[in-house]
Amino acid sequence: MRYVNTLAPQTAGDFTHPEVPTVAVPRLERVPAAADQVARPLQSLPFLIAHVGALIGAMLVPPSATGLLLCVVMLNVRILGITMGYHRYFSHRAFRTSRAFQFILALWASSSAQKGVLWWAGHHRNHHRNSDRPEDLHSPSRRGLLFSHLGWIMAKRYERTPIEAIKDMARFPELRWLDRHYYLATVLLAVACFLVGGWTGLVWGYLVSTVLLWHATFTINSLSHVFGRRRYPTTDTSRNNFWLALLTLGEGWHNNHHYFCSSAKNGFFWWEIDPTYYVIWLLEKLGVVWDVKRPPQHVLDAGKQALPSS
Repeated sequence: MRYVNTLAPQTAGDFTHPEVPTVAVPRLERVPAAADQVARPLQSLPFLIAHVGALIGAMLVPPSATGLLLCVVMLNVRILGITMGYHRYFSHRAFRTSRAFQFILALWASSSAQKGVLWWAGHHRNHHRNSDRPEDLHSPSRRGLLFSHLGWIMAKRYERTPIEAIKDMARFPELRWLDRHYYLATVLLAVACFLVGGWTGLVWGYLVSTVLLWHATFTINSLSHVFGRRRYPTTDTSRNNFWLALLTLGEGWHNNHHYFCSSAKNGFFWWEIDPTYYVIWLLEKLGVVWDVKRPPQHVLDAGKQALPSS
């Protein structure tokens, strides 16, 4: 028996900017980070220790073929978990799936050590509601590039899971449980990497790949609002960047995404590489996901009138 998530998908307007934004990018004023935004030393220790451990481990444990292969696989598989699971499904409801696969997506993404599914998706929805406004939790134009990249993650203000922003998913008890115990999947993955490759597997397959995937995905919060081209006149500073799209399996088409964020397809045009969407398309063909949202024709027509972006 297949358990189907029968929730009607929310409209994009429930947690995004209006579909038809204003033309002018607003003039932004720098908002200083308050003390309660950056003071969380004890809670941030695992994040900091992982960076130190990856650096020292990489110097002490030479990479082997197995270790490097494990690093590349774990990096990309978990980036896919973030992009397809936490982002396009849980944050934006860009497709529908069964309740069983919904849990698999949440477990898969939580192995990336980016906290729980409800925490991640709830904060991301708030980012779209307030993108590049004073309430935006990681706007480089408002609080600087470093804070938007990783400072906000260590901020006390954003430690709480914003359940009010993710009520549609919080109704599932298994997701609430996984959100509270988000560390389980990543700990089990670390153990598995050690069993497969010993210390080389643990250092390169888990620690190094985890730090790399953190900073790869964080670039979408920071660099994709600074470097690249703007095809669509959104009310924020989002940009399309080919290189960030390659790095993050399609997330670098960020201006496209902010213009029509309920789409499962961030690369709106054939030349915009979007590996995450290719996997979603395959899962749709296999019947694992359905009701996949894509950019409507009027959105594509508006994009064709603009200069090609990269």
